[in-house]
Amino acid sequence: MASLFRGSRYIWLRWNKHVDVAFVSTRSMASKTPVGFIGLGNMGSPMAKNLLKNGYPVIATDVFPQSCKELQDTGAQVVDSPADVAEKADRIITMLPSSPNVIEVYTGPNGILKKVKKGTLLIDSSTIDPAVSREMAVAAEKKGAVFMDAPVSGGVGAASMAKLTFMVGGVVEEYNAAKELLTCMGANVIYCGQVGTGQAAKICNNMLLAIGMIGTAETMNLGIRLGLDPKLLAKILNMSSGRCWSSDTYNPVPGVMEGVPSANNYQGGFGTTLMAKDLGLAQNTATNTKTPIPLGSLAHQIYRVMCSRGYANKDFSSVFQFLREEEGQ
Repeated sequence: MASLFRGSRYIWLRWNKHVDVAFVSTRSMASKTPVGFIGLGNMGSPMAKNLLKNGYPVIATDVFPQSCKELQDTGAQVVDSPADVAEKADRIITMLPSSPNVIEVYTGPNGILKKVKKGTLLIDSSTIDPAVSREMAVAAEKKGAVFMDAPVSGGVGAASMAKLTFMVGGVVEEYNAAKELLTCMGANVIYCGQVGTGQAAKICNNMLLAIGMIGTAETMNLGIRLGLDPKLLAKILNMSSGRCWSSDTYNPVPGVMEGVPSANNYQGGFGTTLMAKDLGLAQNTATNTKTPIPLGSLAHQIYRVMCSRGYANKDFSSVFQFLREEEGQ
């Protein structure tokens, strides 16, 4: 009983905020109410399917009808627009390609904020500019909703197996309500701080990922040219100090590993265009904060060149193939 009174006191103390947090804070007690999901691409589709597997009714939409049909066939309800999702769900997750897409989905003519209900919890798992996340939070607050950024790491494979890592930024009191849903889709859910800090963590991670992938591709290519068997070289790297995620989990050399994009002509996975976009975000934030990122800047240029050379729709590990072609092989 005492804990109940303490909870009531918490709700009363929060009442004077601009957002009616009390309604959102009770989300964890409404476990299996419908969840909205917007953005059913390579990452969003398996994430939404994992919510369904955990017993959550899903109300979804996407600009591509085929993506909607696939999810509908697994039990989701499909609607026409983000506004329609907001009308039917008070917990909504978005997974979109870029900042402009997020702005359109939230604030556009048929956006979430056109019909969002007071107290709705909005979780954006897109990778975008932290400043845009903060802008969306302000816009949501004006409508009485709560916005949190929760970008992910792990790729399509981790999304399918519900092993993603979520980096969460937002009001700390709403972290548990968000975590309830995110743990259905990921193995790690980490609170980073206020809105935008999740994006900051994700941008830093992806800059390191790009640098590591280029380094792995260069290393593997050099070893092959020196006469080493690529599987043997990968084995040596992965038991030595050069070991990294790009070498032991997502190797860029065809034939070294099964079940990765390099084994499928670099189809699927995390696109080169998206990596170039994320590196652009890193470059912009580094410029704004006067932070030197020489290797990050070089990685950005490499992936931009790849986009102009026919690699835009291939997985970012295709940098190995790009380097081989650059040397005339």
